Amino acid sequence: MPSPQQARAQASAITSGKTAPEAEPSATSQLRTLFDRPRLSPGQRRIAQYLIDHLTEAAFLSITDLAERAGVSQPSVTRFAAAVGFSGYPALRERLQSIALGTTRAGGPAEENRGNELQAAVDAEMENLENLRRDLADPDRVIAVGRALSASAPLTVLGLRISVSLAEYFAYAARRIHPDVRLVTAGGSVAYDALLQSREAGGTWVLAFSMPRHARETLTAVRVARQAGLKVALITDLTLGPVADAADVTFATGTGSRLVFDSYAAPGVMCAALLQAMTDADPERTQARLEQYEQVADQHQFFLGD
Repeated sequence: MPSPQQARAQASAITSGKTAPEAEPSATSQLRTLFDRPRLSPGQRRIAQYLIDHLTEAAFLSITDLAERAGVSQPSVTRFAAAVGFSGYPALRERLQSIALGTTRAGGPAEENRGNELQAAVDAEMENLENLRRDLADPDRVIAVGRALSASAPLTVLGLRISVSLAEYFAYAARRIHPDVRLVTAGGSVAYDALLQSREAGGTWVLAFSMPRHARETLTAVRVARQAGLKVALITDLTLGPVADAADVTFATGTGSRLVFDSYAAPGVMCAALLQAMTDADPERTQARLEQYEQVADQHQFFLGD
């Protein structure tokens, strides 16, 4: 069975020399491509399977009727629509109807609106950012976690495999405003040692990242942190699942999955929001550390003049 990256590589070629096959994909094939999200929860997979099995009828159901027939709640249907890249259930239903009626042929209205694969990837990320914007309408949870991370000394930042890049970004910025940030990017016993040492040194919180495909060693490290007495804040694309269940606080943000490799616009903004909350938690320390850093940067000419 191909990995998600292999499947996307076959489905989303953008090289100018590539041409699409002449045969129109079947409705079932289009739906499976649309719902090919490794991060779908069991309930969301139930909705996807119901739509695949009953497309002709399901494409015209109200959200209430679909939820009842799939055996889930209405909010679950709304979250499912967002998880597969739509702004809400009405947008998903419109796409389902176009597939059911056979109106997604090349050159048709749906294809024109969709644009090329790169534009579709940007559109999906815009929807992820819009969903995050709605989530941040009440910033209290971000503010509270930012204060907790700011107060934890040391503060451990954990990111393994594909999540390393986000962890490195956060740790790099956090070191400008926090006196002791410890970055963990290796799993196994190396992560265990780092987490245990952080707790022994007085640390109280870990900020962990878990992006798809979710590493088993991330789950193990989060559990080790909890067992050691550390609290865990998690940035991930999942609202459900073992890693989210193991964390104390979870910030679920969509990732772009239209191209071969995922993109992280919304998780990046989530990082910046937590960093902002950390700076606001201790403004005097923030100002002093930033001024000190600027002096060192000027002295050693770290940066080019703009």
